[in-house]
Amino acid sequence: METFGIFASAKSERIVSAYKSYFRDFIQSLTEAEARKVFYVIDMLKTQERINSKFVKYLRDEIYELRVEHNGNIFRVFFIFDEGNVVMLFNGFQKKTQKTPQREIDMAIRLKKEYYAGKK
Repeated sequence: METFGIFASAKSERIVSAYKSYFRDFIQSLTEAEARKVFYVIDMLKTQERINSKFVKYLRDEIYELRVEHNGNIFRVFFIFDEGNVVMLFNGFQKKTQKTPQREIDMAIRLKKEYYAGKK
């Protein structure tokens, strides 16, 4: 499990972690500017209690979608909140159609189940 940017502050921040290598593989496929924008939105997840639906959308089955746009390209990263404080980042992809592909959602659901099964 990888952890991204844990900082102390007066108000505690969420710990942002990635499950296995799915998120890392996705980030490494992006340009430096695209990855920087994704991490900018992730930083909002760490520090803000509520985040604009432009950046985060609830999908289903406790799975949320991190929404990032950069130079006309749209990127999505699926995540869950674990114990209200930990955000587990799963698969990410570049969105090329209006609707989020079902296979990407199915993969996020599978990864969520696998993650919780491994915690037992």
